[in-house]
Amino acid sequence: MTQQVPPTELSERSEPTVLSEPRLTGVRNFRDVGGLPTVDGRRVRPGRLFRSGHLAHATAEDAAFLTSLGLHTVFDFRNAADQRLEGPDVALPGVRNVNLPLTDPADGAEFWKMVRDGDLDQLRAVLSDGQAAGRMSSSYRTIIKERTAEHSRVLHALAEDSVPALMHCAAGKDRAGLSIAVTLLAVGVERDAIEADYLESNAAHRRYKVHRTSDSANAMSPEVMELLNPLFDARAEYLAAAFETIEQTWGDTDTYLSEGLKVAPRTRERLRERLLD
Repeated sequence: MTQQVPPTELSERSEPTVLSEPRLTGVRNFRDVGGLPTVDGRRVRPGRLFRSGHLAHATAEDAAFLTSLGLHTVFDFRNAADQRLEGPDVALPGVRNVNLPLTDPADGAEFWKMVRDGDLDQLRAVLSDGQAAGRMSSSYRTIIKERTAEHSRVLHALAEDSVPALMHCAAGKDRAGLSIAVTLLAVGVERDAIEADYLESNAAHRRYKVHRTSDSANAMSPEVMELLNPLFDARAEYLAAAFETIEQTWGDTDTYLSEGLKVAPRTRERLRERLLD
């Protein structure tokens, strides 16, 4: 979600819940959002919209698989600090890469440094008693309210020519999760289905272990991990905060899309034609 995400490594993978889902080595949290139901009885067409973590560590085999998807555009929502930390995405032949940072690299830099390097007392001071979860909900609200131009650009690009598309951030959970959610709202996917897809980022084979700078015995203690978990969980309350912000700021989803994101009815219809069955 936010900038300067602490260094991470892939967790031990379990068997995927979807048998056809690829086992990518260097790309976290990849999935096709096809199959999700809309309120009018349609479904998102498979092979049109994908989501994942960053592509900087994709292996040659991963890149070959991603190329086989026939992608038109990769939307990268990382900021400059993320890209310095993780590296640029691998180049996929014939695929356009659009970088649309959804967070400011200066915002929270000291916070994420503390997450990587801080001792237990420091972590308790800023993460305990619901502070970590509160920070996440607040960041979701901020992205919805302040990144309307970026989300508008994504929806217009998808309506014009940018499908099939892959959306990613660092871990594929927060910024990509919100952007996927906004796209799914625009084509009328049921809210419960949007939430279920979002929460898939918690699946055992998608999650990754947090790596902290310190190698001391206490660096990854149960208490430390309990403090850090809200930052790396996908929680329904975070997505609910985004939806509540839409309603509090614009009144309803249709007004958010038309006035907040400047997406006209004809553009939404083109999105439905491109993304739904």
